[in-house]
Amino acid sequence: MATEARGGPKRARRQATMQDVADQAGVSTATVSRVLAGKRMAESTRAKVLLAAKELNYVVNAHARALKGGRSNTVGIVLVTLSAGPFNEIARGIEQQTVTEGMRCMVASSQADQERELSLAASMAEQNADIVILIGGVQDTPRYRTRVAALARGLDAAGSRLVLVGRPSPGADLPVTVVDYDNEGGAFAVTSHLLSAGHERILFLGGPGNSTTAARVAGYRRALEAYGRQPEPELVINRGNHNDMGPAGIREILRAMPPDVTAVFAWDDEIAACAISQLRADGVAVPERISVVGFNNALPHAEHLFPALTTVQVPFLELGRTAVNLALQRDDPEFRHAQQVVLGTHVVVRDSVQPRVHRA
Repeated sequence: MATEARGGPKRARRQATMQDVADQAGVSTATVSRVLAGKRMAESTRAKVLLAAKELNYVVNAHARALKGGRSNTVGIVLVTLSAGPFNEIARGIEQQTVTEGMRCMVASSQADQERELSLAASMAEQNADIVILIGGVQDTPRYRTRVAALARGLDAAGSRLVLVGRPSPGADLPVTVVDYDNEGGAFAVTSHLLSAGHERILFLGGPGNSTTAARVAGYRRALEAYGRQPEPELVINRGNHNDMGPAGIREILRAMPPDVTAVFAWDDEIAACAISQLRADGVAVPERISVVGFNNALPHAEHLFPALTTVQVPFLELGRTAVNLALQRDDPEFRHAQQVVLGTHVVVRDSVQPRVHRA
């Protein structure tokens, strides 16, 4: 007569992950990947990892198949949010290139949660993704750099590739592809455009506390200094992006700004459009009294706003295509040392900037 195993009927267990093995062995996920990939490792560490993998039955999962050299022709994409036009444009560029390469995509959103982002990236690797792409600015902290560096090494050991788009590299000598764009240069150029039109006090409006905002503020400040102006901290208002602030927050900021401010540099085009709408609602002429510029040139009808919006062009589609191209060519001697690139940006001049009128 059959008997039940001790402890009652067995329950269905979820499939073990690389993180489970790392936790049980007391090591990092990068160490687990290196051991399972046959890399040189201390014998005691190797034994702990292999024992944990055996006990958790980890060798049957998709990650193990990837370690044996299998390709899935899949690109995993993790965006900060699915609702932002720029991120979607980058993803569209990725998809265009993957179609050309005969690959397919899977997409997820981190909702600006770094823990979730790294977890999603690890999950995609376990599903045998050949390339895992993280898109969007990030809070560039030492903890983030340490964890994303470990992720990059883990993916590399598994035969996959980590790609970062629109954010800085986590450090030198890492197996990672970085495709960024010149945020600081674009901010410097558009601020210089305002300064050359005679605007001296320029409000920087909006922006979350991440690497994208930091670079745009740096370019804004550098332009002021290049024109002999001292940056004023009270004129940098980066409470968040358009999702965080909303029209009420922008209204509050604009109504409280110093009366001698004659220009607004908005963090992106949506904030710029909201600022123009609010200024006009308050009876402030744009650009006759206040000039306004944006960033990204990703608003579908930026040129049809009234006035048409001066902004910074970012090559979002090209960022996506380049990310896939470089990741696929990482082992090519010609491209092995060109895995970190910065694409250019430029100012698109329209009607929302007018020379400053000096009043007596």
